[in-house]
Amino acid sequence: MVAESAAPVIVFDGVCLLCSRWVRFLLKHDRAQRYRFASMQSEGGRGLLLAHGLDPDSPLSFLLVEDGHGYTDTDAIARVLHGLQHRRWRWLGGALRLLPRWLRDPAYRFVARHRYRIFGQSRGCFLPTPEQHARFMT
Repeated sequence: MVAESAAPVIVFDGVCLLCSRWVRFLLKHDRAQRYRFASMQSEGGRGLLLAHGLDPDSPLSFLLVEDGHGYTDTDAIARVLHGLQHRRWRWLGGALRLLPRWLRDPAYRFVARHRYRIFGQSRGCFLPTPEQHARFMT
């Protein structure tokens, strides 16, 4: 089992361009540096996916690990947005949770299944800047 961080950890697909944009968005808007990141291609990311019942070779789910609990799909996205400091992102996270899961999760999963075709894929994983490096797990 992978040791879990005290800070919430976001496991993302490091070669997915949409996922990399999401991480860049969070690096910009998470001014308190609350979240840490692990690509699903890393040992730590794979371990977290396995520990929370997700297939690291075929993840269709975004994973947030917070306080020892794993959150996926739109629940994870809503929790992350609500955890940001700016009022508009907190509001958006709360509004997302008002939609029924049976409506929001299938839409999320459709995008997740087709993310490479819709948004593209890079040949290598997202690389943080030296200033951001401490926020990433290996």
